[in-house]
Amino acid sequence: MYQLYYYPNNASLAPHLLLHHMGLEYELVLVDKKANSQKSPEYLKLNPAGRIPTLVNNGMALFESPAICIHLCERHPEHGLIPELGSQLRPLFFQWLTYLNNTLQAELMVRYYPHRHTNDESTIPNVIAAQDERIADALAVIDNQLAGNTYLLGDNLTACDFFLFMLAEWSLPIKKSPLHFVHLAAYLKRLSQHPTIQSVSALEDIDLTPFQ
Repeated sequence: MYQLYYYPNNASLAPHLLLHHMGLEYELVLVDKKANSQKSPEYLKLNPAGRIPTLVNNGMALFESPAICIHLCERHPEHGLIPELGSQLRPLFFQWLTYLNNTLQAELMVRYYPHRHTNDESTIPNVIAAQDERIADALAVIDNQLAGNTYLLGDNLTACDFFLFMLAEWSLPIKKSPLHFVHLAAYLKRLSQHPTIQSVSALEDIDLTPFQ
């Protein structure tokens, strides 16, 4: 039994999608961000970074969403959500998961929490405007990768696609949203019809209509 400490439409979404897609036995444990519960002494014992998500299994607490995704994929390779050892696609899996986390997600975090990146509130609109441009640049790189590909790595669905869907949903309010990009928009429309994404989105009250 896995325990996923989560908050709806947070960084826990990608691991939640994987747990559901793999048909694993898991329990969702809500961490109330509105009450700042991720900074509580009890939660910090599990996740000293004080962020969401955390995955607990067999007495081990694991944090950071990409690490959780990799762990689940490697523990359950029969689901084919990570390329096999020796596959030429395996390094590309790590490349794209890292790009999504270190570039697109990092830029989104600055965009949505601009006050953390300036000590002058008057500059916040400039930070947001600059981030919209940087996020659009990252989305353009992803759009180019999807030209001629069904999924991010080619013909097969991987954990990277679930991670990308999470970030694309967060990117909808951006000035040049994912839906402005031809290949990315078509890809997101296909993914929005996937049974796992539909089921988990219903559980987390995520509106999929923009993709459809």
